[in-house]
Amino acid sequence: MFRIAHNTAIDALRRARVTLVSVDDPAADPEIQGHLPTPPTPPDPVETEALGRAINQALNALRYEHRVAVMLRYEEGLPFEEIGQVLGVPEVTARSFVHRARKQLAELLAAGGWQPSGA
Repeated sequence: MFRIAHNTAIDALRRARVTLVSVDDPAADPEIQGHLPTPPTPPDPVETEALGRAINQALNALRYEHRVAVMLRYEEGLPFEEIGQVLGVPEVTARSFVHRARKQLAELLAAGGWQPSGA
């Protein structure tokens, strides 16, 4: 059965005249070169610093529990269960704290003129 599938695949490739491209270096194929994405431009250090200040100000505006929960989640990478243990609340409450913190952070940053890059 495997042999039949193998031979069928080989026959299909021969008929389609597929051009093989190295996975290690797709840029070596001239047909692909025009279709490769351009590398992203490095972020502006001044803008990055301004965004950092805006995020810190927004974090400081959050309730203590929300600020701690979101920082434990995204800076420390803790799961919700451990965040709940640190804060002395159930896991579902820890999830709620992170959700509310993210929502309020987005509102505060948007009010300050910061929008997500896709917006």
